[in-house]
Parts: sequence; C-alpha cells; structure tokens
Amino acid sequence: MTTVLTWRALGRATLARQLLLERAPLGVAEAVEHLVGMQGQAPHAPYLGLWSRLSTFDPEELSGLLRDRGVVRIALMRGTVHLVTARDARGLRPLTQPIYDRDLRTNTLHAAALAGLDFAALAAAGRGLVEAKPLSGPELGALLRERWPDRAAASLVHGVRGLLPLVQVPPRGLWGRSGQPVLTTLDSWTGAPLAAMDPAVAVTRYLGAFGPASVQDVQTWSGLTGLREVTHALPLARFQDEAGRDLFDLPDAPRPDPDTPAPVRFLADFDNLLFSYADRTRVIADEHRAHMVRHRLVRAFLVDGVVAGTWTIAKRRLTVEPFGRLTKRDRAAVEAEGARLLAFVAPGADPSGVAVGSAA
Repeated sequence: MTTVLTWRALGRATLARQLLLERAPLGVAEAVEHLVGMQGQAPHAPYLGLWSRLSTFDPEELSGLLRDRGVVRIALMRGTVHLVTARDARGLRPLTQPIYDRDLRTNTLHAAALAGLDFAALAAAGRGLVEAKPLSGPELGALLRERWPDRAAASLVHGVRGLLPLVQVPPRGLWGRSGQPVLTTLDSWTGAPLAAMDPAVAVTRYLGAFGPASVQDVQTWSGLTGLREVTHALPLARFQDEAGRDLFDLPDAPRPDPDTPAPVRFLADFDNLLFSYADRTRVIADEHRAHMVRHRLVRAFLVDGVVAGTWTIAKRRLTVEPFGRLTKRDRAAVEAEGARLLAFVAPGADPSGVAVGSAA
C-alpha cells in the first residue's frame, strides 16, 4: 500500500530540503549547488535567499565567487535567470536549451521579427561580438543591426540570448553594486566546454532540493517536458499526496515529522520555493499566490512553514503585510526575524524600523 504524505508532511520535507527548517552550516558554493541554483532576476535576491538558509553567511563570499567565476548568473530553468555554480551552468544550460528553441518559435514579442533569419549566422555573429568584449543588450543590438538592418535590435538580441549560453558578468550581481546586464558566453567566461546534464541526474538533483514531488512538479521547475519516463525509471521511493497524486523521492532524503516546528523565514524575490511545483499549496495557498500575482508582489515570508504575507524594504525600513491575523507569538517572531533581516540589508538601521501591518 502506498504511503500518503499529508499536506503538512510535504511542507516540512520541502522546508528541510530548502534549508528553511533549520539554517545549514554550509559554504556558499555548496549551498547553491545543493539548491540547484537560486532564482536571480533581482540581482541581490540570491544574497537574501542564502541569508535565510545558512547559519553563517558573508555576502562578500558570494560576490567573490562571482568575480572568480565560480558561480554565474545565466538564464536556465523556466527561461529565467538563475545564480548557479559554473559547473552546474555548463550542464544545465544545454539541458534546458529546448526551452529557448521553443521560445524562438513562439515568443509573442520576437518570434515574428526573427522569422526566416539564419539562426546559425546570428549565433556566430553574436558569439564573435560578446566574446571579443562583453556587451550590454543595447550595445549588442546596435552591432547586430549593422548586419541585419531590417530587423529590430531587441529581437536580434533576444535571438542571441536564446541561441547562446550568455552569462551576466560582474559588477552585475555583486553585493552593494548595481548595473545593467553585460553579457558574454558561458564557455568563454569559465574556460570550460558545456556538456548537457543527464536528465536523470537533473531529476535526482531536483528531488534532493525540492522533493517529494510529482512528475508535473519536476517539469514545472525545469520548464522541460517528457520527464515521466526518466522519473519512473529511477530507483525512487514512491508516495501519494492527499489528492491521490503520485509522488517520487530519494529513498534516504529527510522527511521530518509533520509536527516539527517551522521558524519564521523571509524569502527572497521570486524565491524558487514558490515557483518549482505544479501544485504549490504545500507552501502557499492558491488565493495568496493569486493575490501576489495580481499586485505584483515578489517577496514573501513564512509562518509555520507556509506563506503568511509579503514584505518590502525602503528607506532602511522593513514593512511586513500579513495575509491574515497573526497570533501574538507569531507577530513577535516576525518582528524579531525582520529586525535581523533589516540589520543584514541595511547595517546600522534602527532596529525598531520593522512595521508589521494588519491583515490584508
């Protein structure tokens, strides 16, 4: 008989894999690799995500890895920018290439403008330009239009982004720094060739960081299709959720007691925890997810293992907006963790600069 994992048991297992049940004594590269990368559309999001997950975290360690090319910022799973180790990037970028091939044919903004273009020639031209000198999107577009003057610069750049494994080079992504994305190829930046990760390895890595999960969950995380046979062929433990869906997991992965206490945690912008499942109710209620999408809210916080509201920082003040009424104990925990986050993001800020609002 298949074991049923309750909603709460799934949530606790997820928090354990995501290093959110207990902060982990890991180095930055080790943590990033365990998590199979971190969502990185917002340049400083990985710093916030690691702060919430590691028992000791120095943002300069991550900045140093970016400078030394041990980690990179690159579009991977789901077509979104991730921060990953250089080693993972070399395996994940060719694995996820079908996402970008599909986008070149279907993108509503650029597919028509790219129709009929010689993609091999575009890729070769783009590679030559960004490997001669890392370029911003506008710089690259202006140079490409010298060869294809009848095509929109933005669409040409979009085509190169889909055809080539482009990384965003520092200072983009450094702690306390800002700047527009400047691009070159992954292989030229790291000095090593790309080799596609085995899909079975990708599924196993995903389960280690996000399991237990369904095939649909794996495909949602990756943006790939056709992973059912790969998943079913692996020697995995099998469960069901309360809705009767089949779940897979690594046999020896942690699945904590559902009653394990879960501390308050602040999630980074677009945290992968919220985007890596077909059914996200283990961590966020559907109505709360819809509220965040509708209001373009990107930062959430957890109470008792689930999303309980959103947060923002502006002018050295942290504002927390709960979705519902917090108990006195939970409110105090949110304020305490919020004060620690504020001290990390804005050293020297007034510790009392944490405002917890009433229910939204």
